[in-house]
Amino acid sequence: MDKKLVIIPTYNEKENIEEIVREVFGLPGDFHILVIDDGSPDGTAAIVKGLQEPFPERLHLLERSGKLGLGTAYLTGFRWALEHHYDYVFEMDADFSHNPADLQRLYEACTRDGADLAIGSRYCNGVSVVDWPISRILISYFASSYVRTILGMRIYDTTAGFVCYKRRVLETMDLDAVQMKGYGFQIEMKYSAWKLGFRLKEVPIIFTNRQKGVSKMSGGIFGEAFWGVIALRFRKIKSRA
Repeated sequence: MDKKLVIIPTYNEKENIEEIVREVFGLPGDFHILVIDDGSPDGTAAIVKGLQEPFPERLHLLERSGKLGLGTAYLTGFRWALEHHYDYVFEMDADFSHNPADLQRLYEACTRDGADLAIGSRYCNGVSVVDWPISRILISYFASSYVRTILGMRIYDTTAGFVCYKRRVLETMDLDAVQMKGYGFQIEMKYSAWKLGFRLKEVPIIFTNRQKGVSKMSGGIFGEAFWGVIALRFRKIKSRA
């Protein structure tokens, strides 16, 4: 059976973390979870530790001191996944903006449809976003249009954070060369995989705004993505030596 790991970065997600863990573990397919917590002062990590007792083999926790960035959290998780021999590695938010049931659809896009990187896409089938203000939808949608124009990558949801990687994608990429640390990280990872010749496939999902907890979005992440995409266009993407 394939080993499947869902990486969930957290910062102050006490309202959501237990429910999201139990929902993922309620799915068929024996998914494992790695929570990477950036020193949440609200006790998120303590909740995860309590859940490790009923799920000792499937629930893992890495604690970091302070908010070190979304990109660095995922890079830490990718390295951990490779070290522990997982075959498929997923990114997913803790706040239920991504439906855990869609994990299986992303997995099938890789195992059945031949994708190397499956993307849970908000925009490949129109706009599938619930409870976002129109201003945020427009910023997100046109950001992806901007990325397509600059990079020439025909992906409609370039900033999507709900994805599934085949192991060999992460093994091939030079993770130490990844430069963007905020939401631009999502663009850089997709572009790097594409430039290295891997097949990307978008899977339409419905994205729902969080109902509990506080969003971690900030204006700075958009600036990094805007300028980072221009720099990315002129960077040579190399595989791991």
